[in-house]
Amino acid sequence: MAADETMAGRAGFRPFLTADRGPMSQPEAATQPTSAAPVSFYEKRKKIYAKGIRGYFDNWRITLVIFTQILFYASPWLVWNGRQAILLHLVERKFYIFGVIFWPQDVIYLAALLIVSAYALFLVTAVAGRLFCGYACPQTVYTQIFMWIENWVEGERNARIKLDKAPLDAHKLRIKGTKHALWLIFSLWTGFTLVAYFTPVNELINNVRSGNLGPWETFWIFFYGGFTYLFAGFMREQVCKYMCPYARFQSVMFDPDTLIITYDPERGETRGARKKGVDAKAAGLGDCVDCGLCVQVCPTGIDIRNGLQYECIGCAACVDVCDQVMDKVGLPRGLVRYSTENAMARHLSRKEILAHIVRPRILLYTAILAVILGMSAWFLAHRIPLKVDIIRDRSILAREADDGRIENVYMLQIMNTEEQPRRYRISVDGLPGAEIAGTPEVDAAAAGLTSFNTVVRVPPEAGKIGSNPIHFEIVAVDNPDIKVREKASFLLPQ
Repeated sequence: MAADETMAGRAGFRPFLTADRGPMSQPEAATQPTSAAPVSFYEKRKKIYAKGIRGYFDNWRITLVIFTQILFYASPWLVWNGRQAILLHLVERKFYIFGVIFWPQDVIYLAALLIVSAYALFLVTAVAGRLFCGYACPQTVYTQIFMWIENWVEGERNARIKLDKAPLDAHKLRIKGTKHALWLIFSLWTGFTLVAYFTPVNELINNVRSGNLGPWETFWIFFYGGFTYLFAGFMREQVCKYMCPYARFQSVMFDPDTLIITYDPERGETRGARKKGVDAKAAGLGDCVDCGLCVQVCPTGIDIRNGLQYECIGCAACVDVCDQVMDKVGLPRGLVRYSTENAMARHLSRKEILAHIVRPRILLYTAILAVILGMSAWFLAHRIPLKVDIIRDRSILAREADDGRIENVYMLQIMNTEEQPRRYRISVDGLPGAEIAGTPEVDAAAAGLTSFNTVVRVPPEAGKIGSNPIHFEIVAVDNPDIKVREKASFLLPQ
């Protein structure tokens, strides 16, 4: 609540809505609830018919939508070393990322990835507000794709409004049915693609063709596809307004130097239409012609002229359309623009705004992000493609060999994480005369786990009675840099 109050004190942020009167943009309006006008935290939904707009920021949004979706849909089809390039194979418990294979023991890298993602989001938000929401968030991306399909089938904003008001007849049923069929096909393909990251795509296709799809694959295809259809087709801005936690805690990552979508009230007020040739300044009018297009193009249906609101996803559609209106009426662009609270209050130039980006919070986020990225990259680059687990056989504590030496039996598990077979040499030290009984070498399959028993022998006088520390060293025969040294214990009986 404190975070919302902070935002409410800046840029006209409105933390709640009224059921009867719509958006509350004036602070004093929020302090006068009466029994006749009950206050609600949820606004009765009105369907939003977002108007299409083309412009500088829209071109960037289209580019990122296309880029992210090509990346998502094409990645399962990439081939590397005769296998799927990106495959999170849960059955084999191996994550294939091009030439690198991650095993369950590499969970630290997953933790590093999550930490990097979180700090990257914090950094982007502190610098440029909800830039991720407006351009790369899956909810925004899929909603944009669904809207493109909707516009292609039903037409632009006015045509969609007219169609929804028309009575249900064969024409309307055909158009609506076509749209929903395309939505469903796209949603199911999205669900299929998601599952293809966890089940090899060729195997998945064969299972679909033969009707032999497993229960979990079936569940996730329809689950993810169904929610894509529901969220992007029907709920849309409701997900951003009521379900997304990012919209709620974004205020704690904002500060007066964060770039946000802003309306310049000093320049725009008083709003109003004006006739051609009339001196707007003499008539007491600002640059805003009150055309309402900024509201019509907004995917969440807000009026940016009421100030920053948590529903704003920073897509800048209102900036594109306002700039076009300003061009038509012969006024300078930038009535609605990317700016900061300090820039609006102090009338800072673009150069001064950029200078304020370097501030303690940004430096801290950047430093932490750089350290984590650097450490993760270093450990990944020096990662030894060999993992060893050694367990002493507790069913046979110790035994005496024919030559009088004492034997302990160990089970070794050698994990070769590379996609090429290797031969490893095993040695042991830590007690005088300690040696491996039998052959000291073992072959390990590519990207496989090899388990076997080995026997270590030592003279009876080599150590003290009880547990003695020893070390196994496993070295690749063809590459001495690939080696692992593991500690174990050798038991000498009385």
